[in-house]
Amino acid sequence: MADSLVTDASLDPSEKYYRLEDVQNHNEGSDVWVTIHGRVYDVGRFLSEHPGGEEVLLEQAGGDATESFEDVGHSMDARELLKQYYIGKLHPCDCRKDNRK
Repeated sequence: MADSLVTDASLDPSEKYYRLEDVQNHNEGSDVWVTIHGRVYDVGRFLSEHPGGEEVLLEQAGGDATESFEDVGHSMDARELLKQYYIGKLHPCDCRKDNRK
């Protein structure tokens, strides 16, 4: 299934927005997306480098990893590193749904 890039006049045109359904489809192998604070990250190429092991990311694959990310207490360096995997924002209509998990 192709990713449904969402465009809407009320959204920031310089950002890419993804629907929750699209994020959920990226949940196995090296095709792993997660959301953290409503931002979408493609962390597939980071799996083997993650200090906590790839299974930590795979458990969150396709969903909201905000709570897990914050509970660990990631360093500022880790937060900076995260920026290189950023691909867009979760569509505002889906932010609530994602946080219900």
